[in-house]
Amino acid sequence: MSRTLRLAMAGGGEGAFIGAVHRAAAALDGDWRLVAGAFSSDPDRNRRSGETLGIEPARTYPSLDALLAAEAALPANERVDAVAIVTPNHLHAPMAIGALDAGFHVFCEKPMALNMEEARLIAQAASRSDRYFGLAFTYSGYPLVEEARVRVARGDFGRIRLVQVEYAQGWLSKAIDREGNKQAEWRTDPLRAGLGGCLGDIGTHAFHLAEHVSGLQVQELCADLSTFVPGRLLDDDVSVLLRLDGGARGVLKATQVAAGEENGLKLRIHGEHGGLEWAQMEPNTLKLRWLDRPAEEIRAGGPGLAETTMRLLRTPAGHPEGYIEAFANLYRAFASQILSGGGAASHAAFPTVDAGLRTMAFVENVVANNASTVKWTKLSDE
Repeated sequence: MSRTLRLAMAGGGEGAFIGAVHRAAAALDGDWRLVAGAFSSDPDRNRRSGETLGIEPARTYPSLDALLAAEAALPANERVDAVAIVTPNHLHAPMAIGALDAGFHVFCEKPMALNMEEARLIAQAASRSDRYFGLAFTYSGYPLVEEARVRVARGDFGRIRLVQVEYAQGWLSKAIDREGNKQAEWRTDPLRAGLGGCLGDIGTHAFHLAEHVSGLQVQELCADLSTFVPGRLLDDDVSVLLRLDGGARGVLKATQVAAGEENGLKLRIHGEHGGLEWAQMEPNTLKLRWLDRPAEEIRAGGPGLAETTMRLLRTPAGHPEGYIEAFANLYRAFASQILSGGGAASHAAFPTVDAGLRTMAFVENVVANNASTVKWTKLSDE
């Protein structure tokens, strides 16, 4: 890196889980330094957050609008380079569009927006501003997810037939969204979360991972959304049958009411000659199974890994790397893209505005199919 980039944060103040994750990931490789923020709409919480994070009082702003105006007025060698948006979903579009139009790059939490209309407006803002827009689909940053993608792309398994992805959580098995849990509260509120509950929160992760690793796009789907907790306004369980490019078939299962489950994201892909399995809770192992020879286990840092996989690793084999490191890989790639002007980013560097549009189209089409009497519908982003 030729210099450390300056980062501002919208949201993520005192008591917010994901803001701390973004800050740790951005700082890990020394590519970013947090210098400004509008951390909370509550003035006291905002002030305390800035103090705790060591931000100059003058750069702890009361709102993102105030931040953008003040930072844009600073000399180029002092103003922030990018804004990380770590707010509930309903603020993503206005904040991202405002930051892009003000001339700042944006790294945003997923899903991209409340709906496809907002997602398109973000894409238009990114295009006219000539700024970069990245999305926090964290799991694409894991080294062995990249290894899986490479092996599928080079044809190790032959033509892909089956894509199965599962994301099982249990934390919303009870009505904690009506008992003061702030993380649950906004995720189950249509005004703040958007069209999908579990669908938007973790179903988009599963969908992005499936398409990212398989290299195939979903063409048609058949969906079933359920809400198990009485009184909840959005889905807490998702089942989707998938028809992908080339005749491949898939299944996507996402749930937040699988009592006892923690963060069970799993991906299996099978082709003519064999297949792979990767699980987020054991992220340093990639399992390969073959039709005509013994199964294999590929380990992070071990022999035989692709060059693009090795670039995502920081420690020797046997030293586990996990969620923060995967997140940091996205921030490192985002920084590289900004500093290089586009020349250094690899195919799998970080999820862009295209991933945001694709996942928002998935959410809208799943919701529409679930409400329809038609069994199969095309996944359209029109």
